[in-house]
Amino acid sequence: MTLPFAMTAPLRIAPLPLIEHATRLVFAQVIQQHPDLFDRLGEHADKRYAFVPTDLPLGFLIEPSVRRISVHRKPHLPSADACMAGTFVLLLALLEGQIDGDAVFFSRSLTITGDMEAMLALRNALDDCNIDLPADIARMSGPFAPLVRRAATEIRTRALSGEAARWN
Repeated sequence: MTLPFAMTAPLRIAPLPLIEHATRLVFAQVIQQHPDLFDRLGEHADKRYAFVPTDLPLGFLIEPSVRRISVHRKPHLPSADACMAGTFVLLLALLEGQIDGDAVFFSRSLTITGDMEAMLALRNALDDCNIDLPADIARMSGPFAPLVRRAATEIRTRALSGEAARWN
């Protein structure tokens, strides 16, 4: 599912430090909930991984060895050892293990370039972590946690079922 332009347009003008701050908060929460996420990378822990949502004007660079994520505007993405490109919803679904990475790769919905072995190591590490973004984000929401979790779960369900097209 490609995000509608109305949802992505604000990211074109929003200050990058604001977007990066929000992204780093979520990343830190995921790392806190899954501290062994990058342990299975072995020799690939020092690699730089780029994730490029094809429907957003942004890209993300993850550096596991220093537990850092950075956000960059396209086309000013820094170099990476391995890069994965696909729609934002697809990339999030892969992060959570909600869809079969092999199937989307062979259907050409996903593009991987660079060090394939490093990307495979990251995929295996993610598969073992059972990341649940709605739950992880809800933990950051204090007393609003139940509401945030329900809303985030509903958004994920709609996005993965293709119902998001009806939101417009």
